[in-house]
Amino acid sequence: MKEENAKIRIQELTEQLRQHNHNYYVLSAPIISDYDFDMLLEELIRLEAAFPQYSDPNSPSRRVGGEITKDFLSVRHKSPMLSLSNTYSEEEIREFDQRMKKLIGSDVEYVCELKYDGVAISISYKNGTFQQAVTRGDGTQGDDVSENVKTIRTVPLHLHGNFPEEFEIRGEIYLPHEGFRKINLEREESGEALFANPRNAASGSLKMQDSAEVSRRPLDCNFYSINSEQLLYDNHYDFLLETNKWGFKTSAYIIKTHKLDDIFEFINDMAEGRDQLPFDIDGVVIKVNDFKQQDLLGNTAKSPRWAIAYKFKAEKAITQLQSVSYQVGRTGAITPVANLKAVLLAGTMVKRASLHNADIIEQLDLHEGDRVIVEKGGDIIPKISGIKKEQRSDHSRPVQYITHCPECNTLLIRKEGEANHYCPNENSCPPQIKGKLEHFISRRAMDIDSLGEGKIEILFDNGRVKDAADLYDLSYEDLLGLEKMFPAVDGKKQRKVSFQEKTCENIIKGISASLVVPFERVLFALGIRYVGETVAKILAKHFRSMEALAEADTESLAAIHEIGGRIAESVYSYFHDPAKLHLVERLKIAGVHMVLSEETPEHSQLLEGKTFVISGTFSEFSRDEIKQLIEQHGGKNTSSLSSKTDYLIAGANAGPSKLDKADALGINILELEGFMKMLNFKF
Repeated sequence: MKEENAKIRIQELTEQLRQHNHNYYVLSAPIISDYDFDMLLEELIRLEAAFPQYSDPNSPSRRVGGEITKDFLSVRHKSPMLSLSNTYSEEEIREFDQRMKKLIGSDVEYVCELKYDGVAISISYKNGTFQQAVTRGDGTQGDDVSENVKTIRTVPLHLHGNFPEEFEIRGEIYLPHEGFRKINLEREESGEALFANPRNAASGSLKMQDSAEVSRRPLDCNFYSINSEQLLYDNHYDFLLETNKWGFKTSAYIIKTHKLDDIFEFINDMAEGRDQLPFDIDGVVIKVNDFKQQDLLGNTAKSPRWAIAYKFKAEKAITQLQSVSYQVGRTGAITPVANLKAVLLAGTMVKRASLHNADIIEQLDLHEGDRVIVEKGGDIIPKISGIKKEQRSDHSRPVQYITHCPECNTLLIRKEGEANHYCPNENSCPPQIKGKLEHFISRRAMDIDSLGEGKIEILFDNGRVKDAADLYDLSYEDLLGLEKMFPAVDGKKQRKVSFQEKTCENIIKGISASLVVPFERVLFALGIRYVGETVAKILAKHFRSMEALAEADTESLAAIHEIGGRIAESVYSYFHDPAKLHLVERLKIAGVHMVLSEETPEHSQLLEGKTFVISGTFSEFSRDEIKQLIEQHGGKNTSSLSSKTDYLIAGANAGPSKLDKADALGINILELEGFMKMLNFKF
């Protein structure tokens, strides 16, 4: 392509992709399919690589990341990022209202909006172009995280409409529930420690060094305030409506009122309905609407006088720490667990709480025998949120994080920039070996379901298997008569598992049947760190064989879209470990697929642009098989219903709440027969 034509095409693609991004992520009204969008983006990336002189610093291609930031520059805020005064009582809201009326008169109008549980961000724009994104930090200065924030699709890089020449806009970056579940599933699949809650995941994502990794995390952002010398409106409510026209995403959950009763009704509605929201909130913010009145009221040293946050009370209980134990994952990650005196919390008896890592224990200043505050608010896992230090014994000692593996006594390591300690003895540490074996046979990997229910542990404890390749050397005689008594745990009764004739036959058949599992699932089954299902599919499609993948260097691996440096280094290290290469060779000899099959299933674009959610059970197909059919025919699978969902495929025992929500959102509900007819299948 000629240089002048390339320049024009780059400009056309840039503008088209910006508009499509806005339509999809802000307006929730896409006009092209995901496939068509990806094709436009790939064309832009190719042209920018060939003609870098015409690449815009805020090009839509920046959404996929690629910049490496070793150090985050500290930046001073033009005006302090103040925190809000918090309250947990209606009485203090009434006092706030009385104080406002006393200071500025009886004609006070308020705006109520959600208090997102995320990470505060300040973004500057000049002439409608993204300039810099800075975290709150200490309120006076924060870290420049611009390259990472550029990857967030709801943060506009170029504005449209009538906006001030130069301004700062502030908002909250957060991780929606669906994205949080997806990230934790991927982390579990790749052997990483799980995030405790969406806020921690969002915060950790913003400080990652590789922006390409950040782009793979579905962060979102809602904006709620502006700082500019050229305000084009006189109140907060109109500002929110106007900025939405510029390209910013603002909350749909907002009211404007003069009445306290309306405020309390909004608070109660949000408190009761927050579990149904697709993201976490921890309260409601009440602001004086008029900007002149805000200026008149001013600020204290820490917070604005014209706003207050009503915070929801998290469910808490006080109990005693009995001990701290340490669990070893299949990748060697060490997870400390607080063992508690049983306490009722949110309707369940809580005996344990994750302590996540050594830094959390140190921040809590946790001592042996402490009386601790256990909390279960919007978090998935119960956590210790505080210590009753006044009740601490004078003789109690601080909890000391272990230095050696609790299973094999190997000295633990902690890599720079990582929160977790690891046991490096991956080839001999029992829980790591068993964890890798359990991952290998799991349903989404080799799918040897006859080896579930503790059978891997029996095989390992009896010396029958030490790695995945050993499974393919097993004979009926190796199995017959093996048994183990499993102790009672968490209310489950003691049970005995033994290998009788039928069990042995099923295991041998299951292992044999796994030889038909396709290459991409074999790659996932190997348990390479950071290689979950999605990454395994990308690598398999790109390299097409285990041999080609094993020969790849880190540069060629990192150059693949959605891979990045961290995954590249992990894959490279795996295939340069002699023990791993020996394992792969033995699996190859056993007949496991090491090449991407040329006999691919029938593909079409019948479901292109359509999004599906599956609920319930099906006698004819597994849920995974239905998901595979959707993907093969151009559709997209998601786990939760939203306004973007096109169809709910409902089987037996489909969740009543999902059916009700689908009906309320006007989503088409299909039985399996109706879905098959869409694919022109006879059923």
